[in-house]
Amino acid sequence: MTDTILSNARLVLEHEIFHGSLLIRDGRIAAIDRATSLPGAEDMGGDLLMPGLIELHTDNLERHIEPRPKVDWPHAAAIIAHDAELASVGITTVFDALRVGSVVSKAKANYGEYARALADEIVALRHAGALRINHLIHLRAEVCSETLIDELDKFGPADGIGIVSLMDHTPGQRQFRDMTQLKNYVCGKHGFSDAEFEDHIDGQKSLSARVGAAHEAAAVAATQRYGAVLASHDDTTRDHVAQSARHGATFAEFPTTAEAAQACRDHGIAVMMGAPNLIRGGSHSGNVAAKALAEAGLLDIVSSDYVPSSLLSSALMLGDIWDDLPRGIATVTRAPAQAAGLTDRGVIAPGLRADLIRVARFGTAGMLRGTWVGGRRVG
Repeated sequence: MTDTILSNARLVLEHEIFHGSLLIRDGRIAAIDRATSLPGAEDMGGDLLMPGLIELHTDNLERHIEPRPKVDWPHAAAIIAHDAELASVGITTVFDALRVGSVVSKAKANYGEYARALADEIVALRHAGALRINHLIHLRAEVCSETLIDELDKFGPADGIGIVSLMDHTPGQRQFRDMTQLKNYVCGKHGFSDAEFEDHIDGQKSLSARVGAAHEAAAVAATQRYGAVLASHDDTTRDHVAQSARHGATFAEFPTTAEAAQACRDHGIAVMMGAPNLIRGGSHSGNVAAKALAEAGLLDIVSSDYVPSSLLSSALMLGDIWDDLPRGIATVTRAPAQAAGLTDRGVIAPGLRADLIRVARFGTAGMLRGTWVGGRRVG
């Protein structure tokens, strides 16, 4: 690779922003210079130059795979479109969150296995050079399911699983403790009658009582076997967090209460919240507002969850809330890299990967003007 010089940029470093230039060589950041103009450089026009965004938990690929209920879109096309969408909003590393654990015995609420085959397709496209950004695998282990252990056993250390999250969607607790919200969601998705909804709730609670503990233990053991990072999901109480800590969770996805977020801080577990929650001003499920946690100093990482473009906007918003743009940007770069055990990215520093984005600010909004992945311009 030839050298690439980006000059006249406002470089967002770990703890400061300064006007200068950056040299890329062999896919890495080779040098940082406070000179604003260098021979042979590409002029950044005074725009922000920051690390590429790192997404730890997104369901966006599932939206491309199934654009309408019961519509199975060709997977290669869906993965490539998903990849292009993320590149277009500044995400340079993504952990594609694939569900493991299915329900196959219910007529209307069936959902089947797909993670093993889809992971293979992502890896094949990656090896073929068809993807613009870095795609890693995050397994969402659904504890309240029928097939979790069998599905986990289809993966191993050679698959390079980066994250396993413990997902427990048993009705009446965690994300679904508000039964009215749950009824609106489930009946809207499956078209259940009141009687069918009650039967569904009874069945899920019975399933959880029968297999929940064994599935949770199996997911923790699988995480260790893969060499992956463990994340908790929807912790609500201090007891939930204490259990997550005993399992070895390094970050908590979307804790639902301030109590749980504070308990995470007490246990040294990083708190991740959804960018849509932050931008909308509250949770669509009625849980704790991300902005409230940010103002209390209890927010470490942001995930775009179901709106990829929200990741950059949320980082800029947090920079304004905290009056500290590097801190806001760190929630979508350095902090997720640390939580996932990625030591080669997330910060602009010599020797690290040249995963970079160029951003122009227009008030509270940011417009992407360039994306580099491993030193290669992809957008």
